Amino acid sequence: MMEQVKKENEDGTKDVAIIRGSFISSEPYLTFNVKVNVVLVFFTILAAWLRIVGIENPRGVVFDEVHFGQFTSLYINRIFFFDVHPPLGKLLFALTAYISGFDGNFLFDKIGEAYPPSIPVWHLRLLPAIFGSLLIPAVYQLVLAVGYSHGAATLAAFLVVFENTLIIQSRFILIDSMLLFFNVLSVLSLLKFKQQKHRSYSLAWWFWLASTGLSMACCISVKYNGIFTVLIVMASVSLDLWRLIADKSLQLRDLLYQFGCHVGLIIIVPVIIYISIFFVHLTILNRSGPHDDWMTSAFQATLQGGLSSITKGQPLEIAFGSQVTLRPTHGRTCWLHSHPHTYPMRYADGRGSSAQQQVTCYSFKDINNWWLVKDPQSTSLIVENKPRVIRHGDVIQLVHGISGRTLNSHDVAAPMSPYCMEVSCYIDYNISYPAQNLWKVDIVNRETEGSIWKTIKSQIRLVHMNTSCAVKVTGSQLPDWGFNQFEVAADRVIGQEATVWNVEEHKYTRLYKEAEGEGVEVGPEEGYGIPDKELSMWQKFLELQWKMLAANKNVIKEHEYSSNPLEWLLMERGVAYWMDSQSNAQIHFLGNAVIWWTASLAIPVFVASVLIFVVRQRRQCQDLNDDEWERLLQSSLLLFGGWLIHYLPFFLMERTLFIHHYLSALIFKIILLAVTIEVIYSHVLRSSNLRNVFLSLLAVWCTSVFITYLSFRPLTFGDRSLSMSELHSLQWLDTWNFLIRNKV
Repeated sequence: MMEQVKKENEDGTKDVAIIRGSFISSEPYLTFNVKVNVVLVFFTILAAWLRIVGIENPRGVVFDEVHFGQFTSLYINRIFFFDVHPPLGKLLFALTAYISGFDGNFLFDKIGEAYPPSIPVWHLRLLPAIFGSLLIPAVYQLVLAVGYSHGAATLAAFLVVFENTLIIQSRFILIDSMLLFFNVLSVLSLLKFKQQKHRSYSLAWWFWLASTGLSMACCISVKYNGIFTVLIVMASVSLDLWRLIADKSLQLRDLLYQFGCHVGLIIIVPVIIYISIFFVHLTILNRSGPHDDWMTSAFQATLQGGLSSITKGQPLEIAFGSQVTLRPTHGRTCWLHSHPHTYPMRYADGRGSSAQQQVTCYSFKDINNWWLVKDPQSTSLIVENKPRVIRHGDVIQLVHGISGRTLNSHDVAAPMSPYCMEVSCYIDYNISYPAQNLWKVDIVNRETEGSIWKTIKSQIRLVHMNTSCAVKVTGSQLPDWGFNQFEVAADRVIGQEATVWNVEEHKYTRLYKEAEGEGVEVGPEEGYGIPDKELSMWQKFLELQWKMLAANKNVIKEHEYSSNPLEWLLMERGVAYWMDSQSNAQIHFLGNAVIWWTASLAIPVFVASVLIFVVRQRRQCQDLNDDEWERLLQSSLLLFGGWLIHYLPFFLMERTLFIHHYLSALIFKIILLAVTIEVIYSHVLRSSNLRNVFLSLLAVWCTSVFITYLSFRPLTFGDRSLSMSELHSLQWLDTWNFLIRNKV
């Protein structure tokens, strides 16, 4: 015998009591309660339906699927690639692809390219759709955890469900929905942990503290923007620990234990997770690929194929007579290069040059990249039977392999960087410029690699004996007369990364007379080969970190749909994601305008409300009790602070920016909008009449949110063609540039 009893609660949840009885006795022997939040379940299912149903369409490459799809293929084939984002999101795509049987034989070359039937599009797009759907319950619970009502939580969930940009980012092979979920989960876990402050070391206390650390690790392992969420969480934790120090009821041992738990689970463990994710990334990608040149020669030599196959067995120690190629260890991927062309007599600004042979840094492997290391005291250009190795402090000449001219510098301003000196290959015109072609070898990392100049391993500077300047790549590109190659100059400031070089390719040349009197090349003696895979995993990790951070700063290029942070507040520019090849059906990254504009308005309203409450409290007006003040403080720090810290840093970035960079700030702003509405309703409006009017206006506003979602739905899903009149009606701002194929 079984009886089921339901009871609906004021907060929207339902208690379901199931009572089991026996055939012998009518007394129940087992009773348990299950709470079901019907509203939350409804919005979660609705969000999943909007984000998952039909995700295989359009069956073509959409926007940054070009990148993340390609990375997935490279993972499957274990080919090394370079990307400015950490690997967690890409690894999850690769795992999904592997499970679904994807063979990695599709290149994702261009936006709009049709997917062949063998591509598991549905499976790959399902992953971000799941994270996008889970964002709704996370947002709902976050509002409750801050201390606001189920009504405010419902409103926040409603806004997230019908925000068009969040739907778009959840329906394609993109990583933003993962980042947003972990952003919200980090803050939610922190608040849940705070709720356990009176139950220290309970199971729930440990769980939510560990969840905070894990979520933060996932944040920063998906995108470096996640560091902003980490900072806001760490600020809140630091404030709590500062308060804990003032608690005299805690013994020093307990205080130190609390600190140890916090440091261990929200600093040390996340760092270990972050590093481990990169180790998995580097372990999988062990084959040479098209992005190798981003990395140093030492890194490339650890990859199967590519440079490792070229450098295998080549001599380790540089000697007089060695033939080498030199590349900068940091910054630009290029090789020291010369060619028969000379510097122009005069530059565009009227300055005169030396008219000597050009020396540049060339971004492609070329025969003109080879140089011969010569002893200035000898005329020999070959390696002796017993090689005379070069050590730190030795003076050399570098002879260009093709032209036979020596690397030279003199007191003439460089073409693009007049604060530096020109570097050239010396041509003896028998006039005013004598040769100044002696260079001292300065081994930068001799403490770890020794004082002998070694292939790949040694990092060196070439210091000019006459001027004490060091050869460097300035980063400037030469004009057409220099074939747009990178400028090489000599700088008085020696101690900079741009002056550091390493030998990449190296060979000994020995000449023996044969019967016919011709010379033949003989390879290196046994024992001179470079050991394979010199770099440890830790060294590869550190190098990749620096390269990624440097690349993030240098993502600067013109783009039709780029935008600046001021334009994000009112959504003044969108981004074209995809367009049908035969109609005006398209996906355009635009949000729900009502949500964006109202949420931007809520920011100053919230700030003004907080300031008014602070002033009134100072004047002894008790508008809020202690719990309400704590709630307002949490809202200010975690929600307003979350929006601020995810938004303001973009003003300092010089890289190319798009409106989707605003999404992390947007999610905090949407939550803050729902909170602001409750603050106004509960603490600003005092009469029941005003509150009724406010609720009526709120209902109208929510209706307009839904109608706006429906209006822009064709641009969100790209599932039907739009006429010219329809596109024109959706162009609420002149700066929204929709694509037009058929003007009908």
